Amino acid sequence: MIEYRFPRPAFTADVVAIACIDGGLSVLLIRRGNQPFAGRWALPGGFVDEGERPEDAARRELAEETGLMHDGALELVGVYGDPGRDPRGWTISAAYRARLEGLVEVAGADDAAEARWFATHDLPPLAFDHDRIVADALHGLDPGTS
Repeated sequence: MIEYRFPRPAFTADVVAIACIDGGLSVLLIRRGNQPFAGRWALPGGFVDEGERPEDAARRELAEETGLMHDGALELVGVYGDPGRDPRGWTISAAYRARLEGLVEVAGADDAAEARWFATHDLPPLAFDHDRIVADALHGLDPGTS
């Protein structure tokens, strides 16, 4: 086994699923069932398994937490790693945008207590730095581009 001289962060993948609903953009959020931030709303996502591609982890977590199977394109929004973004320790996240044609039924599962769509103009307070990720994912989009 190779020993590394440098610390290694945990790696997560998050999904900003966006749909045009009633003429406006909506974002899919999950209510966290576990700490940290239990009970708070967040993007679907989670840890990338060893040997797993980040995009595959994003699709897996989206399906596990919301029941949404998205086989369309995932667009990289950005990579987020500001110190302190996750109280569990140094965590880097690759965030992806998934554009959907319209409303898709979802339900919270796995470690998500609930899943539901929120209009972008009426988002609840979000866990971690997910407000920043959502803002980045929505930048430049208009309701007709979902």
